[in-house]
Amino acid sequence: MTDPAAPPPALALALARIAPNLALVERAMRDQLASDHALVGTIGEHVLSSGGKRLRPALLMLAAELCGYDGPRRVQIAAAVELLHTATLLHDDVVDLAELRRGQQAARAVWGNRRAVLVGDFFYARASSMIVEDGDLDILWVFSDTIRRMAEGELLQLERSFDPDVTEAHYYAVIDHKSASLMAAATEAGAILGGVTRAERRHVRDFGREFGTAFQLRDDALDYAAGEAELGKLPYTDVREGKVTLPLLLALKRCLPAERDAVAAVLKTAARRSVELETEGVFAPERVLEPAELAPVLEVVRRYRGVEDTDARAAQHAQRAVDAIAPFPDGPVKQALAAAAWFALERDS
Repeated sequence: MTDPAAPPPALALALARIAPNLALVERAMRDQLASDHALVGTIGEHVLSSGGKRLRPALLMLAAELCGYDGPRRVQIAAAVELLHTATLLHDDVVDLAELRRGQQAARAVWGNRRAVLVGDFFYARASSMIVEDGDLDILWVFSDTIRRMAEGELLQLERSFDPDVTEAHYYAVIDHKSASLMAAATEAGAILGGVTRAERRHVRDFGREFGTAFQLRDDALDYAAGEAELGKLPYTDVREGKVTLPLLLALKRCLPAERDAVAAVLKTAARRSVELETEGVFAPERVLEPAELAPVLEVVRRYRGVEDTDARAAQHAQRAVDAIAPFPDGPVKQALAAAAWFALERDS
């Protein structure tokens, strides 16, 4: 029987081919945990051992191959990009007061917010050092600009937390600054390694951005459609954290005024309790909103096809990702990247 979660053949073959390099990426990341302070290694190992799809290193490897480069520099740049991603996860969990990450306790829940932030800073520094050691100024600029954009994206998201009037433009701006920005940086770095033209580099960057947007839209749909076992965290976490993502945003645009008022009341309750729990120094998502209190939100998302239409939007972005690399010659790597874009929509975790 075929595993519905298994990558399509073109992607599976490409991943098998780059598996040795991805193993080197893992080793390179752990090499960066060396510190005079043992807690850095302890927290770093906790985070790196929690799993993760290693999408960004894989995309960087494939983008570089698409552009004609399969040399060893890919390993260090890919490891730096994944360390940057790991730093953002440590900081995001502090900002969101998250208890779980990939099915296990978040670092902040074990060691506290201050230590999690500081180890995240350490990861930022290590990742930056790896880019500087490589010595390519174009990659360094992409890397530093991405850090700036992700910080701005987090602030954009926070300024409209628990707001039922958030717009699609604001929602997409957050994605473009956060998830899409880092995916685009990974693929653009691969293109730079390949020494392609500015136009070709832009095409590969656009692939990463559209892929990242599709991936995040699917993530936001899964928060309403999947269970805790698949998500590795409590479902409906986004609304508990005040994030009005596309499934709810679309429903709010279509629902009746009374339904909208009911959802706004839920968000107001969640905002108040979040402040109370943060003041107490204890945050548990299930204490922000009880299952019964979530009912008005879940009902409008169901009734107005929030999940289904979010997935449809994600498919549009996946197609744009595929279209972005259309000018490149056909071959196994191009097929693998296209398969990755579509596979991002089929996953259930």
